[in-house]
Amino acid sequence: MQFSLPARLVIEDLQVLFDNGSLTSVNLVRAYMERIEEVNPTLRAVGELNPDALHIARALDVERSMGRVRGQDNIATKDKMNNTAGSYALLGAKASRESSVVIRLRDAGVVVLGKATMGEWAQCRSRKASSSHGWSAYGGQVLGAYYPQQDPSGSSSGSAVAVSIGLAVGSIGTETSGSIVNPAEKSNVVGIKPTLGLTSRDMVIPISLRQDTVGPIGRTVKDAAYMLSAIAGKDSFDNWTSTQPYETTPDYVKSCNHLGLKGARVGIPRNGIDFHLDDSTKPVMDAFETAIQTVRHAGARVIEEANFSSYDAPSFARNSSIVLDTDFVAGLSNYLSQLATNPNDIHALSDIARFTRFHGQENYPDRDTYVWDRQLGRNITHESSESWTAYQANLFMGGEQGVVGALDRHKLDALIMPTFAAFHLPAIAGLPIVSVPLGFYPAQTALRMNLKKTLVSVAPNIPFGIAFVGRKWSEEKLISLAYAFEQRTMIRRQMRPYIRPTFELSDQLEPTEETPYKLKVQYRAPAMDRPKLVYGIMLKTISRLTSLRSWVRSIFSVNGSLL
Repeated sequence: MQFSLPARLVIEDLQVLFDNGSLTSVNLVRAYMERIEEVNPTLRAVGELNPDALHIARALDVERSMGRVRGQDNIATKDKMNNTAGSYALLGAKASRESSVVIRLRDAGVVVLGKATMGEWAQCRSRKASSSHGWSAYGGQVLGAYYPQQDPSGSSSGSAVAVSIGLAVGSIGTETSGSIVNPAEKSNVVGIKPTLGLTSRDMVIPISLRQDTVGPIGRTVKDAAYMLSAIAGKDSFDNWTSTQPYETTPDYVKSCNHLGLKGARVGIPRNGIDFHLDDSTKPVMDAFETAIQTVRHAGARVIEEANFSSYDAPSFARNSSIVLDTDFVAGLSNYLSQLATNPNDIHALSDIARFTRFHGQENYPDRDTYVWDRQLGRNITHESSESWTAYQANLFMGGEQGVVGALDRHKLDALIMPTFAAFHLPAIAGLPIVSVPLGFYPAQTALRMNLKKTLVSVAPNIPFGIAFVGRKWSEEKLISLAYAFEQRTMIRRQMRPYIRPTFELSDQLEPTEETPYKLKVQYRAPAMDRPKLVYGIMLKTISRLTSLRSWVRSIFSVNGSLL
């Protein structure tokens, strides 16, 4: 029997292989590292590997032999890896303690393989026209794996790309506004943006304390559910987690029900979708209309025109700018104050702006500091009445006027929307989203470049997703709905990346002195269905988390990223 690591193995497959002795943590970590080495020069998904990964894996194998089994770079790890948010300004800086999410992962038996490349400062630096998703000075440019020079979306870019081609079973990202679900849809994988307060943001380089959340990216809904169960829970270092309505975190894997759509009431907020349509979205909407029929055939009641009572985009943009600007200045200073070592003497946003302008590798002024200039120019703080008023207006717009109002008026379990249109209101209201694959741009699609003209945003075979959106703490219901849709469609399997590793695991393992088994592998040049492209992997390397971690029994990789 042959089994390959990249495309099909999920967490439960790995559990079986561990249980029957066919696989060890050391062998799995080595295989991931080989796969990363094979494609990372092209895709740059992984910013750095954990030099202690094999040592940790070896210790876990010893634990297992004794009968004990444990269940993006902006997330601090207290090890030999950096926590840079993609900037040279924080290179060499060390956190005073490890992120609470990382501690939970390690306690679950996760091996942190490395950190994924992310959009620098979670895309919170430059004007859109001078920026690109997935670029950072320290990590370079991440590319998606479904078309040469593909825009990976951001900012958890490397985290999603890594999962899509099997550089890890899963990853962890961060989201302020779309940074988990958007990269997930562009890499044909599943992303869960949890309710604000379900997962701790302790020692995560922040954008906004009032919007940031940490969540999983997996190949399947069930894999993402495994990871969410591992990282969710209350944390004394993050007061927002004290609002959780339960003492014991739900087992989200139990929500993976093939009949999850039967009897459910789901609504379509057409006015929230129509605002975002343009001449490139027709293939997405065609696939979305087909998905609606799939949902109906699965036994759900679909309510058309479950519209938001108001969708005021200019007000949304104005208020969000105030909230994010004032939160970032304060939150960043707080994070920097907790560093144990700070070689570049960085203590505030003004220090980072100064460093960036005078450090050649930061690519200034080609990539400007427009966002920081605006933030530093405001004469208000996150505690000012103007910032509080903007925040309250956003909560009302995203909640009563938006998602929650539509759910309540029509007595719905969830809203369904194309992912590209779904993340805005949940971001400002702290609501959960589960994004799953929906389809791919057809062969005749005309290419569209990003604003900087460096990446391909729309092209044949580039994936897109569908989002399930709900009330606070409704992750169990959303996972149930998303899983039922995924199992009926299995869209992920309909298109292969144009580039992928060829390094494979086999069950022919031989004993060595160092480990119980030695992995026999097959190694060739990266498989490419089209010429040239860069592809990257792993944990979001700048401001969100720590990357590839592979579970001992249910192995996955973690990446850190926010926005």
